[in-house]
Amino acid sequence: MSYRYFIFVILGAYLVGSIPFSLIIAKVHGKDIRKIGSGNIGATNLSRALGRRWGYFCFLLDVSKGLLPMVLSGRILSGQVSVGMLFLWLFVGFAAVLGHIFPLYLGFKGGKGVATSFGVALGLWPYYTICAGAAIVVWGLVVLVTRYISLASIVASVVFPAALVGLIAVKEDWKFVELWPLLTAATVIPLMVILRHRGNIKRLMRGTESKIFSK
Repeated sequence: MSYRYFIFVILGAYLVGSIPFSLIIAKVHGKDIRKIGSGNIGATNLSRALGRRWGYFCFLLDVSKGLLPMVLSGRILSGQVSVGMLFLWLFVGFAAVLGHIFPLYLGFKGGKGVATSFGVALGLWPYYTICAGAAIVVWGLVVLVTRYISLASIVASVVFPAALVGLIAVKEDWKFVELWPLLTAATVIPLMVILRHRGNIKRLMRGTESKIFSK
């Protein structure tokens, strides 16, 4: 396999990640999502503007921005596992998330990257996929109990690397010497997500954060 292919895959992942689906959907409906609610170009804010149905649809599209580049990369790598290969795979996912957070088409002012990060995790089979499953279960539980999407996203971001650490510890065929790039990325990307939620954290502390299903 030639590594030069990954230059184009990584660039393509960034450009795909930069596609502002929520902004496009809102524009089709004659609205500018950047002037509604929190002003964030994410699925949650789109649901406030157009309803939950469009919010769910946008969430799936944002997930696909991370999932599809990772699946394509996995096929190119053909299941090979080495530190170098894992780094290439991770760079693709990082580029997709970076594109969503800092989109080329919107002056590098994008969303928080939660859905796209989830797509990246699902696509990195099996190492991240299992962790993503644990994170999404926790996310759903936190949403059900608190109705805070932002809090659920922050908690799930913490659960993700913790789940990977646990799996590496208990699975004999998962060696830290081979998988340490995955653990590093599993820490860095959630930190990026949490940093993008700084405003939400302040509103949560003040008790002014919006709850899902609230009028």
